[in-house]
This record gives sequence, structure tokens and C-alpha cells, in this order.
Amino acid sequence: MFDVFGDFAERGYLRNVAGLKDIARVKQLEHRAFLTKVGKAIVELSDRVPLTYADILRTHETLFSPVYPWAGCDRLETAPGAHISRGGYDRMFAFPRDIRGAAEHALEQGNDSAFMRAKPGAVLGSLAHAHPFLDGNGRTIMVVHTVLANRSGISIAWQEADKAAFLIALTKEIHLPGDGHLDAYLAPLLREAAAQEEQIESLKALKTLGAAPSLG
Repeated sequence: MFDVFGDFAERGYLRNVAGLKDIARVKQLEHRAFLTKVGKAIVELSDRVPLTYADILRTHETLFSPVYPWAGCDRLETAPGAHISRGGYDRMFAFPRDIRGAAEHALEQGNDSAFMRAKPGAVLGSLAHAHPFLDGNGRTIMVVHTVLANRSGISIAWQEADKAAFLIALTKEIHLPGDGHLDAYLAPLLREAAAQEEQIESLKALKTLGAAPSLG
């Protein structure tokens, strides 16, 4: 059980606003919040040039404040002594003290339109490695990545992606950055930049990414 606050019995999974202990039901709350707020998140980012770490935090707050009272706060603030692992990999994500630096490295790549067009998978892998939050990371970084991609003149047909194959490529990208695993997977899915409404609808079609994290 992922109980980073140590109060699951009293306040439920990650202190969700409903106090739910059933993670499946919490994930349903996350999904509903995302569908409701993703349009607002895209609009908020539309006039932010270049995107900064504060924009990542704000996007998470916009998407998940209906679910978590700590939405918009990174792991250095919410759980500075805890390290996140997944799938048996204990070095997959940045340590709390390294989150901001990892995210800013990803944004430096993504704000460079030429780099973004050439290596959208590398940028997504860098964002995923930062893993700023206790939960809600996947959808948050997808929103940020979508904005960066479209600014560079491309979009990704996420509705055509296979979840299992994507997650395998993403895991390889995080463990072996620079080897092009995720860029190779995304290559057949690249399209021209999409209108804002198309971006929003594409994000709404996303399936839940991964499972609940664990303490490492």
C-alpha cells in the first residue's frame, strides 16, 4: 500500500478529498477530474512561453485539485524523505531533491522547437523521469508535452497508441535515455500540429498510464 502520509486508515488513499480507501474508485475520481479540467489546463498553458516548472505545478493543480488537497505540490514538498519506485525499479524516477532540476532539463529540451520536433520521445522520457507528484503524473506530463509538441509543429496520434507497447518503450527510455526507444515508438504516430480543440479531445482519449506507485 502506498501510504506516504501514514494516515491511510484515517484519510484514505493520499488524502483524497472523499477519504476513499478503494484505489480503483480514487482513479475514477482522477479520470473524471481530468476530463473536466483538461481543456482549462490547455488554455492556461497556451500563453505561457516558454513553459517553466511553475507551469507543470499549475497544470497538476488545475487537473487534480478536485481530488487531492496537495495538488500542485511536488514530492519535495509533500514527501521529501520518500523515494518512488515502480515495477521493481527503484531508480526509475528522480529523488525529491532532484525533481525540479530533472523537470527543468526536460523543459529546456521541449521549449527548443527543433529538438522537440526531432526527439519528442526523449522529451517525454525526461518529463516522466522527473515524476514530480505523488500521483497524477502521467496525465500532467501528457498535457505539458502536448502543448510543447504543437508549438514545435507536430502532434501525436495518441488514440492510435497501444498502451502496453507505449509503456514498455517509455520504461526503456527512462532507463536508457538517449537510445531513442520512445522516439522510435512514436515515429509512426507523428502528425502535423493540431488545433487546440483537437489537442483536448486527443488527451481525453488517453487511457490511464501505469498503476499506483510504491515507496522505494
